[in-house]
Amino acid sequence: MSATSSSPIASHQLSVRVNYHETDGQRRVHHANYLNYFERGRVEMLRDAGTSYRELEDTGLMLVVSEMKIRYHSAAQFDDNLVLTTHLVEIRKVRLAHHYQIHRGEELIVDADSIIACIDSTGRPKRLPQSLLVLA
Repeated sequence: MSATSSSPIASHQLSVRVNYHETDGQRRVHHANYLNYFERGRVEMLRDAGTSYRELEDTGLMLVVSEMKIRYHSAAQFDDNLVLTTHLVEIRKVRLAHHYQIHRGEELIVDADSIIACIDSTGRPKRLPQSLLVLA
């Protein structure tokens, strides 16, 4: 778990099958594609909590990555079935902290930590909407 918290506020799991276009010449997931998996995890976690990211953007707010720290432990490959676990570990007035783990079976492939900031259309920090603050 992330150093910011010993127990998550909320957790979400998502199954991901590795597509061929996500791999490099050795049929391994290209390292940059893990960022896309983490984003899918955050969006689906919000959706399951009753918040549509699309509707959030329609209000003029956006959630943007301000920090990302990734640790690669092994390589996922084309057609692997992975499980992405997204943990919400901290909520502040204008930011969220997440910890991610991607497993293939029992094997940890990647884990990461992110800070997600809430901004308006001009790029200025804005308070998170009440629908997200109630998760704390």
